[in-house]
Amino acid sequence: MTGRYQPAAGYLPARRRLTKPPQDTILPHKALSNCPQDIRQGDTAVMNLERRSSDSSPLCPHPRGGGSLGYSRLGLLILLAAGLSLHATTYYVTVAGLGGEPDYEQRFASLAQEMEKLLKAPDAVIVTLYGREATKAKVESALADVAREAKPEDALVVMLIGHGSFDGVDYKIELPGPDMTAIELASLLDRIPATRQLVLNTTSASGASRAVLMKPNRVVVTATKSGSEKNATVFARYFVEALRDPAADTDKNQVISALEAYTYAQQKTAAYYETNKRLATEHPMLEDTGKANSDGVKTPSPENGQGLLAARFPLLRLGAVQTIASTPEKKALLARRDELEGQIDQLKYQKASMPPDDYRKQLAALLLDLAKTQAELDK
Repeated sequence: MTGRYQPAAGYLPARRRLTKPPQDTILPHKALSNCPQDIRQGDTAVMNLERRSSDSSPLCPHPRGGGSLGYSRLGLLILLAAGLSLHATTYYVTVAGLGGEPDYEQRFASLAQEMEKLLKAPDAVIVTLYGREATKAKVESALADVAREAKPEDALVVMLIGHGSFDGVDYKIELPGPDMTAIELASLLDRIPATRQLVLNTTSASGASRAVLMKPNRVVVTATKSGSEKNATVFARYFVEALRDPAADTDKNQVISALEAYTYAQQKTAAYYETNKRLATEHPMLEDTGKANSDGVKTPSPENGQGLLAARFPLLRLGAVQTIASTPEKKALLARRDELEGQIDQLKYQKASMPPDDYRKQLAALLLDLAKTQAELDK
């Protein structure tokens, strides 16, 4: 079958109202008594705490994993904190367009199929279109289905693979039958209520679609800097590779984020042209601010203000994390950890505009909360 609608197990998890636990359900804990003195002092030694976040005492909770300290049950509190994110669904729509030649047809279809296999999870709904099934009408139908089913707390990932074109006015992805323009795609995406969206346009000339697709709360990744880079790209290959290579998880939290996958693929793409001594004909870019005057960057960072949303967008959970995510309590803890890591990332982006003492105090509190959550996950 050349294209199929593939809901993963647990198609639409039941959404139910969470009730508040009794006040005395969550108990304080003296667990930090086994930590080094400077960590127990919290905000007065935040720089030491930052350092230990990558090199912790084995008896002190590690913000990114490790540590054997026990904490009191945080489950019910975490369920409340996670809220609707506990039941959030991620919708994946992957479209592999025309190849024009048998080699490209096979390559594009293979990448789409591999994405489908890698992304299967209990909270995922996957639509994969390739070959003759990847028509404009089928893409419109798939996105219309998502628009009807998705809730604001859900997430959407759209990946375009294949050949693109730009005539100086419109970007188009080449599909069997009528092509689809970036304007048409943006219109379909804007109707989807999911507030977290990621668009991966890995086609040639994809840079011309970036300005049209940009929007607040949407990460836009393109394989090329502009519409003038019209050669077939290799970026898609390395983006898919990022999802099966644990090395892409640079912060070692067992979750590959959109930013980590992008960075991995961007660096691999640059290395491909350098190794083969070829002039680079593609320059991947990322934009996630949605600001009108933004054009994306090659290397997102706090200095240029890009990458914050992408860093908080989980794409794939690895190994044990994928397994424990199937239990409600552990899933809630993972949601809480993701939330805390996102708050830490956001705080780092704001560091330059904050009083140093405020920054250290807030960071210390977040890192300690993260350590407690990780300790619960490690039980």
